[in-house]
Amino acid sequence: MGIALVAVTVATTVGIALAQSSGLDTYKAKCAMCHGATGTGNSGMKVPPFKSPDSVKATDAVLFAAIKNGTGTGMIKMPAYAGKLTDAQIKDVVTYIRTLQK
Repeated sequence: MGIALVAVTVATTVGIALAQSSGLDTYKAKCAMCHGATGTGNSGMKVPPFKSPDSVKATDAVLFAAIKNGTGTGMIKMPAYAGKLTDAQIKDVVTYIRTLQK
């Protein structure tokens, strides 16, 4: 039982590390230009930081939907990434965003 628990823990840790690495790469390529390299946002574009209370309290599902389907109204909109990123890539970006909130 102990060995199985260790194996699951290691596999989970490795999986999170890979998601963060992959999420970082995708974030740099698709997100950083508006959200900033460290998620600080862009006040000129009205992009809030990921450490804002609304971003921190948003569920992973809400962040996933915002990335996949896009958000916003008026002149400032976040584009939808459906068809441009896979669901797995979007999940990895959400995982990476959570690291920026710490």
